[in-house]
Amino acid sequence: MRILIVGPAHPLRGGIAALNERLAYALLAEDHEVEILSFHLQYPSILFPGTSQFTDDPVPNKLRISPKLNSVNPLNWFNVGLEYQKKNYDMVIFRYWLPFMGPCLGTIAHLLAQNKKTKVLAITDNIIPHEKRIGDTIFTKYFLSACQGIVAMSKSVLEDFKQFEPTKPNLYCPHPLYDTYGKVIPKNEARKFLNLEENVKYILFFGFIRAYKGLDILLEALADERLKAQNVQLIIAGEYYEDPEKYEQIIQNYDLENSIIRRMQFIPEAEVKYYFCATDLITQPYKTATQSGVSQIAYHFNKPMLVTDVGGLAELIPHRKVGYVVPPKNAQEISEAIFDFYAHERENEFIENVKLEKQNYSWERMTKTLFELAEQV
Repeated sequence: MRILIVGPAHPLRGGIAALNERLAYALLAEDHEVEILSFHLQYPSILFPGTSQFTDDPVPNKLRISPKLNSVNPLNWFNVGLEYQKKNYDMVIFRYWLPFMGPCLGTIAHLLAQNKKTKVLAITDNIIPHEKRIGDTIFTKYFLSACQGIVAMSKSVLEDFKQFEPTKPNLYCPHPLYDTYGKVIPKNEARKFLNLEENVKYILFFGFIRAYKGLDILLEALADERLKAQNVQLIIAGEYYEDPEKYEQIIQNYDLENSIIRRMQFIPEAEVKYYFCATDLITQPYKTATQSGVSQIAYHFNKPMLVTDVGGLAELIPHRKVGYVVPPKNAQEISEAIFDFYAHERENEFIENVKLEKQNYSWERMTKTLFELAEQV
């Protein structure tokens, strides 16, 4: 089968690009012909809060990536859409994660659907965004109107989709593992690489930092005197996508300087394994969410997790089996969970459960779901 994936890919960086590339490899392994139609301009620099949209990681081997899309140029949408309309792909899989992309991706989807051969599907990270803006609803409606069916990676997103398109085919498939960041390495080796102390209790906050991710709540939780007494330290590994002042103020107010390890930059793909393997517990104190790629990196590296009960996170993390599910925006519940983790030495028990649970998040499950959806449309 000839399949086109539409969404960011190398040299663009981030979890969306990484998943698109991993999906392409999964489809190639099943003997399909695959191309990724990516962006040469994803976000205008004025709209991008980070330092760079591009990675220095090497080009993925054996992937055909065509960076032709311009997210803000309607002429580009029509030209590219007409070009790919003539290629008569059997299936096109759009990645939809942000209403800003609705006009660009929606126009191309409408054009591709007109050739009467191509099945137009989408994998949706979000339908209703974490941070709402004017135009979100109309842009999302426009994009979804062009799709013949969607796969949602959380049940909450599936319900959101039904508000827009109650009659179109839709299936749920949880976010597959991010298994492209290398093999599990010993904790002491990872800590040595990161220049961390050997006998300290480390927890990790990983990924770009925005208000909805709840780092402020996690910092307040870390102020618990029991955690200070246990010498629990938080590694913050990620880039600020907003003003860091409010976080620095919390660190000062609660005297947390000795409890924080700052690695405030985008973490290169080759170094991700060190951060996950060096730590005991991965924390996701999100205030809102749908699903999270961080959970699937943690699963790959056999790491216990602490998440909040928002969106689809609780679907992925059985409480007190592979980690903890706590109420959002509740620093006390977070500190109680971290204290319980260390006080009752739950790490090894949780790790064994993680190894079993992660078998539910295979790439074969995702490709099977996509083809099942294609049959329905």
